[in-house]
Order: sequence, then C-alpha cells, then structure tokens
Amino acid sequence: MGIWQGRSKRKKTGGRLRPIRNKRRFEIGRELQFPIVGEKSLKLYRVRGAARKVRILGDNQVNVFDPTSKTTKSVRTTSVVRNDANPNYVQRNIISRGAVVQTELGLVQIRSRPGQDGVLNGVLLPKQASEKTPNA
Repeated sequence: MGIWQGRSKRKKTGGRLRPIRNKRRFEIGRELQFPIVGEKSLKLYRVRGAARKVRILGDNQVNVFDPTSKTTKSVRTTSVVRNDANPNYVQRNIISRGAVVQTELGLVQIRSRPGQDGVLNGVLLPKQASEKTPNA
C-alpha cells in the first residue's frame, strides 16, 4: 500500500469530507527507508522541479564538530546509543536527526537529516553528558 500525503477524507470533528477532486501524483509519499550504521550506500531521488535528493541507506562515518577546539573531523561510528524519535531505533541502529551515536571521539549528536541531506553531521557532546547517557 502506497503512502498518500493528500487531504484527509474526514473533518477534525470526524464527519465526512466530500472530495473536491481525485488524488494527484504529486501527493504520493516516498517509501520508508531508514539510514543505519553500516557500509556506506546512498540513493538518489528526483523530486519536484527536477531537483535531486540524496538519501543515506547506510554509513559508518560522521562529520563531527568539536565546539571546544572549533574543528571538524570525519570519524568512524560504532553504534546508536540514544534516539528520542523511537526507542526501537536504538536496537536497530537507525540514525535520525537528534540521535546520539558512539564514535571514536565520544558521544556525538546528529544534527543533519540523513534521509533528506545525504550527509551525516554531528556535534560532539561534553564528557559529563556522555556519562549520564545509559548505554543500550
């Protein structure tokens, strides 16, 4: 079954809403594909206006910004420690915006949208924050 992002057939009150037109192709949503910690793989999409979107399907490198030294490094990721979007994502090693991942430098919070941008950017968390976070 496809994902449709058009208008609902119901009102907020629950009453029926009579459609003014049929479904349109531009209202179709994309299939769900989650970026995981693993071997690097990307997927390109053509979106409206002939623009391109890059979706990460798997990656094990993160561009980490260190706020204390104001430098950026590309480091290896080992696993997802916390993901507030869905607790099940931690078990499945799914990366989304706001997820906390374990790297060689320490804990890093992802600040980019891997399903939209095609890149993994993160900010190194302070040491005391990494001590409070429970390991999964």
